[in-house]
Amino acid sequence: MDSIAAAESGHLGLPLGAAEMGAVLYGQSMNYNPDEPKWINRDRFVLSAGHGSMFLYSWLHLAGFDLSKDEVANFRQHHSMTPGHPEFPNSEHVTPGIEATTGPLGAGVSNCAGLAAASKMSAAIFNTDDHTIFDNHIFCIVGDGCLQEGVSAEAACFSAHEKLDNLIVLYDANDVTLDKMAEFTQSEDVGARYEAYGWDVITLLDGHDLKALYEATEEAKSNNNGKPTLIICKTEIGRGIDEVAGTNAAHGEAGVAYVDGARKALGLPEEKWFVSDDTYKFFADRKATLKAGYEAWEATYDAWKGANPDLAKTLQDGIDGVTPSVAELFAAIPESKGGDQATRVSGSEIINNIADAVPLYISGSADLHGSNKNYIKGGGDFGADFGKSYSGRNVYYGIREHAMGCILNGFAYYGLFRPSGATFLVFADYMRATVRIAALAELPVSYIWTHDSIGVGEDGPTHQPVETVTGLRAFPNLDVIRPADYEETAGAYVASIDKKDGPTALILSRQNLQEIVEVPASVRREGTLKGAYTLVEEKGDLECIIIATGSEVQHAYNAAKELGDGVRVVSMPCMERFDRQDAAYKESVLPAACRKRVAMEAGVTTMWYKYVGLDGKVIGVDRFGFSAPGDIVMEELGMTAKNCAAEVKAYMG
Repeated sequence: MDSIAAAESGHLGLPLGAAEMGAVLYGQSMNYNPDEPKWINRDRFVLSAGHGSMFLYSWLHLAGFDLSKDEVANFRQHHSMTPGHPEFPNSEHVTPGIEATTGPLGAGVSNCAGLAAASKMSAAIFNTDDHTIFDNHIFCIVGDGCLQEGVSAEAACFSAHEKLDNLIVLYDANDVTLDKMAEFTQSEDVGARYEAYGWDVITLLDGHDLKALYEATEEAKSNNNGKPTLIICKTEIGRGIDEVAGTNAAHGEAGVAYVDGARKALGLPEEKWFVSDDTYKFFADRKATLKAGYEAWEATYDAWKGANPDLAKTLQDGIDGVTPSVAELFAAIPESKGGDQATRVSGSEIINNIADAVPLYISGSADLHGSNKNYIKGGGDFGADFGKSYSGRNVYYGIREHAMGCILNGFAYYGLFRPSGATFLVFADYMRATVRIAALAELPVSYIWTHDSIGVGEDGPTHQPVETVTGLRAFPNLDVIRPADYEETAGAYVASIDKKDGPTALILSRQNLQEIVEVPASVRREGTLKGAYTLVEEKGDLECIIIATGSEVQHAYNAAKELGDGVRVVSMPCMERFDRQDAAYKESVLPAACRKRVAMEAGVTTMWYKYVGLDGKVIGVDRFGFSAPGDIVMEELGMTAKNCAAEVKAYMG
């Protein structure tokens, strides 16, 4: 109450209405060590209803994490450790005990499906008959907002189907949403819905009953029947502030006006941010008990490391985020044999080289492995049934792109794996909210988005992305790489492993592309890492620069052959990587003295003007496509070497 009142901003309802859940989770049921907040076998807790962030900050402080009372009091202030919504530790905020960035409703509980899957995978890979290293649980609190969002339904289906019985979700069922009482917008039986998915459901008519909450969480923890658990807790939102309790007014800060009266009614002293000595002692004793359990685990861990040195190295590399060097990764990928092929086909070969070099790299697809061609051969399939195993490196998400994005983030939050996931590029829009959080939280997730342009052809404009790549390039901290052929695809995959502080999008073609064998593979690969490079050097005085990306590089390359000695061709697979290069390198590729510039991409033209200038020209597609064979669509919309040459000649006058 005091932090929200001081900030004059925040959400009082959940922290007060769900207080008993926090008491049970942090005071009794969860296994963690505040002094080692990144302990690999800790239970994870995610506050999916992230607007109630003061709930989490309060309990982290009480439980003994390195979060001082001053920081709790500094809620929602600049440079504080207690931002408006929980943020996974990154370069902006480092708040111990935060397991996921939550804010968009439904995302946090969907991240938990990934955390639970990662926990199952860790146990399957690293536990032995003699030593159990991983046996943790994933806890989450959700509200009606999270369960109304469709992404949570997708994740719930995935969790049940893959038998993630280490996932425990507490539903703060207070019958309230922000605008109205919940009955105004929902009438379904949530418990029956989750039972139909395949979850165990426990209903507590009094979600403030500490004993009942404890018994329910312990029952869920002991569950090994293959079913995740939903505990429905009937609660009163804003409990303790009688003027707003139980109403939608309690959701935000409307109750702040009554905080002083509530403090008195609750029997609290006038001192702000008061915590009793008994409360601190309780959690100090709890911390000591947890530390003893941690030390017992450490002894087991040390014995396991001695008995399994190779596994121990793999695990430690995962913990530390260690991957092979760029040079080692390139050495693991054979050079092109020549011949035209789609970059998705190139990717099907290269992803297996990457998987061999990076043992904790995993892949997955939203029911499109056969089209995305991102299957790790010999890696096995993740899951519980149908010949699958929890050690499998290929995750089948079903037709659930929304959930796949969240689950990929969950794998990354877990802290061991390098997850990648695939679908058609045009469906990346289903994943935008989760891609944004991956970029914000600096998660090293890789997206493999194929069927990248109007070249998709007969499926028509619904499946031909023209604006999608530009929309993705607008995200801060997302590298969007659209390679032109096999060698650039090799560079793109290596770049995705090399980037440890944010996600990478690999944009791959359905149609065959020309392999530009005249330029050395090393130049192509290293140039991709730098985002752009000179593919064709002018043979005389520089008169014009053609910049192209992806499937249009071949056209710029071939057009240059008839445009004369003064033309330079620059391949730019990744704007973001190029923009991070130093001024000298950028000048070497795009010298400022040359103002005659043409860019070419089978997509909307807007973003290219940052490189060609207002007096430059962009050959692009500022309209939706149409249904026809891909080569016809490309030709009709000007994506050919012939049209590139004609447009450059006309521009040069």
